[in-house]
Amino acid sequence: MIKTKIKSFAAAAAMAVTAQAAASEELTVAYFLEWPMPFQYAKETGMYDKALGKTINWVSFDTGTAMSAAMASGDVQLSVSQGVPPFVVATSAGQDLQILDVAVSYADNDNCVVAEALEIDKTSAGELAGKKVAVPLGTAAHYGFLSQMNHFGVDVGSMQIVDMAPAEGAVALEQGSVDMFCGWGGALRRANEFGNNLLTGDEKTELGILVFDVTSGPAGWVAENADTVSTFLKVTAEANAMWADEANHAKMLPVIAKDAGMDEDATMATISTFTFPTVEDQLSGAWLGGNAQTFMKGVADVFVQAGSIDGALDTYENAVNSGPLAAAAGN
Repeated sequence: MIKTKIKSFAAAAAMAVTAQAAASEELTVAYFLEWPMPFQYAKETGMYDKALGKTINWVSFDTGTAMSAAMASGDVQLSVSQGVPPFVVATSAGQDLQILDVAVSYADNDNCVVAEALEIDKTSAGELAGKKVAVPLGTAAHYGFLSQMNHFGVDVGSMQIVDMAPAEGAVALEQGSVDMFCGWGGALRRANEFGNNLLTGDEKTELGILVFDVTSGPAGWVAENADTVSTFLKVTAEANAMWADEANHAKMLPVIAKDAGMDEDATMATISTFTFPTVEDQLSGAWLGGNAQTFMKGVADVFVQAGSIDGALDTYENAVNSGPLAAAAGN
């Protein structure tokens, strides 16, 4: 009887170890469709799998808030190009996530579009009071919306805000069921066919409305898998460096476009508005060396003021872990 129990326990333990080993051979990473980036070339050509010696499971999401939920449940280990605002919303609520790199900066590819029929621009933005707007709550687009309305002195409380993913919001704007759309990527391009932006990317940047995404992961998992994270970030940096050389565009663009679910012209039009900071730049004070932490505090305070989150952290210093990126650079 005792021997049987011991054998059963040993068998169960062996199965658990086998399952754990199998799990360690795989990595689940979240990303966005219609959001073309150089990492997708590495994704599709097996650069990550080869460097990591693991099978990468890539799962697409509609919003950064959904990425946070998937990391909280353990279904996803890393998220590529998660917006800073949804990251801030999650960490402000107590989720232990960390920023690992700056995935992309894109002031011109995340914006609000006012319905053409309203004929409202930056000189008449006050007329937006009382209007209906489609906004994916807790995202970069939401932060940009709040910041722009604050700049123009529009009382957000007077507006009817509908929580919609960008794709749904673009359709709503086209159908005339909302007066304004806020979002990014392919949905923003479609929305611009039926309206106009209040501010350009440069104008937003001048106002301090930064727009950038990060690679993020659960702090506990990152601590236990630092080498994996470092290798993943190194491959991403290699893909970014490849794209920085225009000689590689011809071979990379078709692969990126296919994976993004876009045609090549739309892909080039989108990715041309993106900036992919070098690892050296990312580790500098302009990004992960200080400015990103300060910016996150500002985002959190805006959300608190708008009643979108209950409270902000005193500091977001611990929400950035540049160790794996520094290791990837050999620093």
